[in-house]
Amino acid sequence: MPKIPLNWLAEYIDLVDPAPEAVAAALVKVGLEEEGIHGGAVSGPLVVGRVLSILKEEQSNGKTINYCRVDVGEHNDIADGDPAGPVRGHKPDHNDTFPPSRGIVCGAHNFVEGDWVACILPGGVLPGPFPIGGRKTYGHWSDGMICSAKELALGDDHAGI
Repeated sequence: MPKIPLNWLAEYIDLVDPAPEAVAAALVKVGLEEEGIHGGAVSGPLVVGRVLSILKEEQSNGKTINYCRVDVGEHNDIADGDPAGPVRGHKPDHNDTFPPSRGIVCGAHNFVEGDWVACILPGGVLPGPFPIGGRKTYGHWSDGMICSAKELALGDDHAGI
């Protein structure tokens, strides 16, 4: 069965609702079969970062999260005026503790300090669509997401990073 990219289809027909699920439903209504909707493009700031530090914290629900400091080069941002308010390790007065980097909360445990990881930053969108924004979670400001191959629609491995 051929795969049809939505941007190619849009060159030939007017997509009233360009959401993949809506297009698939419309194609089924006219008698075509839809076997599956696959991924989508990642948009926005997708970068490679180096994990500078990992702070493992067990939560009250039993889950252990990693608060990571990730050096994403020119995309580092520890600007004042953080919408999360004062969050440990995120303000400019903590530069001695954390060099320029982004704080990212991550649930995966198969990476270590010094590893290079794929990160999508606020403003990016993962396949789904799943928009990424900065937010306060587990007591930290998470300023992006460390991504697995599956989250980037590059493969089926979702066992970790």
